[in-house]
Amino acid sequence: MLEQAVDILILSNGPGELATWVRPVVKALRQQLGIEQSHIRISVVLSPCPNASGKEVAIAQSYPEVDRVQGAEDFLPFLLSGKTAENWDWRDRGVVLFLGGDQFFPVVIGKRLGYRTVIYAEWEARWYRWVDRFGVMKPEVVARVPQKYAHKFTVVGDLMADVGTGDWGLETGENITNSQSPITNHQSPELIGLLPGSKAAKLAQGVPLCLAIAQHIHNIRPQTKFVIPVAPTLDIQTLASFANLQQNPVIKLVNGATAELIIPDINNEKPYLKTSTGLQVELWTDFPAYDLLSQCCLCITTVGANTAELGSLAVPMIVLLPTQQIEAMRAWDGLPGLLVNLPGVGTPLAKIINRIILQYLPGKNFAWPNIWAKEQIVPELLGKLQSQEVALFALDLLNHPDKLQEMRSRLRQVRGQAGASQKLANIVAEEVLNLQSISNHHED
Repeated sequence: MLEQAVDILILSNGPGELATWVRPVVKALRQQLGIEQSHIRISVVLSPCPNASGKEVAIAQSYPEVDRVQGAEDFLPFLLSGKTAENWDWRDRGVVLFLGGDQFFPVVIGKRLGYRTVIYAEWEARWYRWVDRFGVMKPEVVARVPQKYAHKFTVVGDLMADVGTGDWGLETGENITNSQSPITNHQSPELIGLLPGSKAAKLAQGVPLCLAIAQHIHNIRPQTKFVIPVAPTLDIQTLASFANLQQNPVIKLVNGATAELIIPDINNEKPYLKTSTGLQVELWTDFPAYDLLSQCCLCITTVGANTAELGSLAVPMIVLLPTQQIEAMRAWDGLPGLLVNLPGVGTPLAKIINRIILQYLPGKNFAWPNIWAKEQIVPELLGKLQSQEVALFALDLLNHPDKLQEMRSRLRQVRGQAGASQKLANIVAEEVLNLQSISNHHED
């Protein structure tokens, strides 16, 4: 048991980081350091992110391991003054843990609070002179650091690899078998997940296109069931509006399918979208949906952090990059990502930047598993996509299970070894114990 109370402040930003980095790490921290807030208090402070949806606070608050959360809109005053919007108190000893944003933030905040600093670095480590410890994804990150700072670095692996390990407190299929839904009324159905995105720009194309693809597949394979895992930042009414022709003119642009939202009166039955052909696509609102996705034989998804999660679960996928509405692609890193998300001018800039990127970067991989592997192990379909062509591509995979199994095996190879969250928690625990030792030494 800890002798003095300690604060752990986690700095993060977007929904992807919260789901794949923060969630496993806070679980590991509680397992390592205990659940008593009087000994360890975990706070999450969010910084602005171009891919944010506005519901990141609610996501972080849903994690039982987290004691308090501050939203991105209050980050700048906190960075400049050290005061939160609710004027949080801070304990004398603590650790700042970086899990998304700018690596400069923990340097400033750690110095102001007098806390130790730990950074999780995927591809590059910065400010290593002023940071106490680093947990990095790969040895190559350490190789680029001057030798005199190498002692600060520990290779922990890829946090996203922990998504598929079962360390999430989930029983595989638990929610599914306990639910009376269109999917679960059939024994071991062929299940396909549809992931059309979580933000309006992607949903406008993704929802009607995915529904049309599902209809084509269902016409050939009527035994196939379909499900949309609804992003936690999205409500089902908003999602359904993108399948309504009167509310989404992009449906015509992508030759997509329309559908109406059905909310059953019977308890335990899931809501679903019903298309004009009678196809029912279940809406899965439990979060995270990893247990559900693990049972999918195939997923049809847009590009984004969801490709990393599917890759970590070793779920075969087809990645769609439709260009009918080219300004929808706004998930770029660095300066392009900032420019395309500027208010007012972001949309025209997105059109220009996306055309340049797509024209001058032939062969570039956009899905995370392909980026990890540096080759295309999951198919990426780019262009003015037609639902029937994508459906035929999916049907070929479904008709050749060996192709799906090969994709599954390759995904397992590239996702890396699990356990990064526990290793990172160990680093934080070591820093906490160092604080205790320093405190005891001063008292002596």
